[in-house]
This record gives sequence, C-alpha cells and structure tokens, in this order.
Amino acid sequence: MFKKLAKLKYLPNNYEVIEHGDHVVCAVSGKEISLEKLTYWNVDKQEAYFSYKEASQKYK
Repeated sequence: MFKKLAKLKYLPNNYEVIEHGDHVVCAVSGKEISLEKLTYWNVDKQEAYFSYKEASQKYK
C-alpha cells in the first residue's frame, strides 16, 4: 500500500475516482477507509463514512 489519500466524486450507487489513492477519510470519526471497504457515503454532502454508525451519527 502506498498510503495516498484518494479524491472521489460520490454518486448514488458508485463513486468516480478524481485523484488516485488507496483511502479516504471518514467525515465523522476521521478514520481512514480503504477504497476496498468503502460502503457508506452521502452524495449531497460528498462525504464518506467509516460505517453505518458514523453515517447515522451525522443525522442526529
């Protein structure tokens, strides 16, 4: 792994890679999320979330 932050455009069912890397950062916890494990994001806010827990915290 080369530990480079990726820049993505989040789409409804996928994402587009703008700048190649191997991870993104959770908008709530600040944890690194490998692109292979990226499952949760918000299209409108263009934010990634580590898990469903962080995604639900954002809306409380």
